[in-house]
Amino acid sequence: MNEVRIAISGKSGCGNTTVSRLLADRLGIALINYTFHTMADEQGITFDEMCRRAESDDTWDQYLDMEQIRRAREQSCVLGSRLAIWFLEEADLKVVLTAPPEVRAQRIQQREGGDLASVLAATNERDRRDHARYLRLYNIDIESYEFVDLIIDTQQYTPEEIVDVIVRTLPEAPGRAE
Repeated sequence: MNEVRIAISGKSGCGNTTVSRLLADRLGIALINYTFHTMADEQGITFDEMCRRAESDDTWDQYLDMEQIRRAREQSCVLGSRLAIWFLEEADLKVVLTAPPEVRAQRIQQREGGDLASVLAATNERDRRDHARYLRLYNIDIESYEFVDLIIDTQQYTPEEIVDVIVRTLPEAPGRAE
């Protein structure tokens, strides 16, 4: 089997983790999903605290981003991260998952609980902070991804249907049903 690397990016609540996991399972390749959640667990702190640290110390973002790429370059994989499509330049396929803020907030609320209005406000604030941070750190505008191979609005499909769409774009992908 030839090596294959797929980069999947999108904002929180778009289904990045779910789709990346399902796709990696379908193709029988590694999932690289090293995130601030993972780092927070490793540090024994909350996710919110990890985000606060990252806002005042660029080394957290830089470590996270370089660690993801290091892991992705070792093997065939699906790399699911906010910046995967920008950093994994050699990806065989670059995919962006999108959804309106209200849909994303509903998904986050279902996953993490809380009041929908508060979750929506927090989601919008996180989007704003992420956008500003990535522009400052890397000169990457996460709202500009015209260069990708595939853009999928996830509100229209189930995660399994999204995986089907992605697999169909990989003509020689392992695990592709003919």
